[in-house]
Amino acid sequence: MKTDAARRLTTVAVAAIGTAIAYALGLPLPFLFGPMFACLAAALSGVELKGLGQVSVGARTILGVAVGASITPDVIGQLPQMAMSVALIPPYIALIALIGVPFFSRLCRLDRTTAYYAAMPGGLQDMVVFGGAAGGDVRALSLIHATRVLVIVTIAPIVLTSFFGASLDQPMGEPIADLPAFELVVMALAAIIGWKGGERIGLFGASILGPLIVTAILSLMGIIRYRPPSEAILAAQFFIGMGIGVSYVGVTLNELRRIVASAIAFVLILAVLTALLTEIVILIGLASPTNAFLAFAPGGQAELTVLAIVSGADLGYVIAHHLTRIVVVIIGAPLVVRLFAGRRRDISVPEPPKPPD
Repeated sequence: MKTDAARRLTTVAVAAIGTAIAYALGLPLPFLFGPMFACLAAALSGVELKGLGQVSVGARTILGVAVGASITPDVIGQLPQMAMSVALIPPYIALIALIGVPFFSRLCRLDRTTAYYAAMPGGLQDMVVFGGAAGGDVRALSLIHATRVLVIVTIAPIVLTSFFGASLDQPMGEPIADLPAFELVVMALAAIIGWKGGERIGLFGASILGPLIVTAILSLMGIIRYRPPSEAILAAQFFIGMGIGVSYVGVTLNELRRIVASAIAFVLILAVLTALLTEIVILIGLASPTNAFLAFAPGGQAELTVLAIVSGADLGYVIAHHLTRIVVVIIGAPLVVRLFAGRRRDISVPEPPKPPD
């Protein structure tokens, strides 16, 4: 059996090869899809892979800084205009729960706690940690949410380019050589302080939300005027794609048939709901097609942030909706735990998620 270091080196090598192949073939987002599909194929083939732990978590801080840098006084001034659109998020989450919990509990025969956390479109790590703390099946939750993110990230670019006419070649940021050294240092400090400070106070999704909050403050103060360099955003894509693929390490044939297949079926249901809600938002005139789709797509925040950047979407609009979605899901989690637990005293309200190993 390989050591953890050897498995991590293998993982990076597989991801790098996948990136090179995707780039050579001219595929969209090669630094995201290359490592994602290469690690997925390797994991399903039985190759011993292992994620990079804190390195991968830290890569997400880059996206938090990118979003925070996009929050300007002009964006703040547009918040009242987003209110009606954002107000659709809570009933959207409730509808997903009404469909998803029976789907996973009756059709997939998961217990109700696992079914609830499987249905909720929150962050992958948050839902796995919450569900595990509430007595749910951690392995099932990991596979279900990894599959949700995988399918959404795969389908979303097709929808954006084929149905909404969006291109995925918008500049991700300036080259590192063109950015002021002072701002690079400030962005790095904002990423670290926001991430670790967020973890210390128990902030959900601290690796993204912490840097986002710190950078947004600096942006509103006029201290930060640029996004992170394009090289940094490419690196973030690489680690995010690799992390999704590694989630399937050790999956069995039975899990593929029962859990992963169920997850794919549920994602298709979510896709229909997202399409209907997107169409409603477009018809009412609340947002452009690209912004509406990315705002309500039930994928991972990090992955959809990447798509928002490369498609030229309004980052402020998209992230405002995803933050609302995450808050609604997280606030509802302890309430549902108490509901499912009833009078049982052996199930406690989950603690805030910790960074994955």
